[in-house]
Amino acid sequence: MAVFIVFEGGDGAGKSTQVRALKQRFQRHGLPVAATREPGGTPLGEQLRRCLKGSTSPSPMAELLLFSAARAQLVAEVIQPALSKGINVLCDRFTASTVAYQGYGRGLDMALIHSLNAAATSGLTPQLTILLDLPVEVARQRKESPGDSIEAAPGEFHQRVRRGYLAQAAAAPGSWLVLDGARPKRQLSQEIWQKIQPLL
Repeated sequence: MAVFIVFEGGDGAGKSTQVRALKQRFQRHGLPVAATREPGGTPLGEQLRRCLKGSTSPSPMAELLLFSAARAQLVAEVIQPALSKGINVLCDRFTASTVAYQGYGRGLDMALIHSLNAAATSGLTPQLTILLDLPVEVARQRKESPGDSIEAAPGEFHQRVRRGYLAQAAAAPGSWLVLDGARPKRQLSQEIWQKIQPLL
C-alpha cells in the first residue's frame, strides 16, 4: 500500500530539503515515489502559484480560494492517480498549511477552511505530516529576500502561523511528527526515515 507523507512548516524551515532527501532514500531502496508541492505540481497549479507569489497581493479570501483550486487539481491530477498505482507520494505543504496560514494567520473562518479542504481533497488525508518547527526569527534569518506577500508579512502573522501548526500537531499526535528544524539536516533526515519505517 502506498503512503502519502506531507511536510509542513514555516518558510525557511527546510521542507524542500527534506522532501528531496526522503525521495532519494525511497529511490535507493527501490520504492516507487513521487514528490510534489503546493501550490503547484500541475500546469494549472503552477499558474496559480505565480499568481499567489507574484507582486500582486490577493485578498485573504481570494488567496484561500486560489490555494484550494490548486490543491483540488493536484489531488485529482497527481496525488490520487499515483497512490492508486502504488506510488508513494511526498508533498511539500497540504491542508495544514491552509489552516495555519489562512486560518490562524489571516483569521478566516475555520469552518469554511475545513469545508474547502475536504472538498478540494475529496477527503484525502496524509498518513503522516512532518512539521519542521522553527522560531520565526531563525526562519527569517534563513531567507535571503522578503519573498512574496505571505513571506513578507509581519512577524506577528508568522507567530500565529507557527501556533496554528503546533495546535494541529497537538490535536493529532498519532499522525504528526514534530521536529526541531534547527537541527542538522542529516539528523533530521535520519529521524524522518526511522519514523516512516512502520508505514512502509
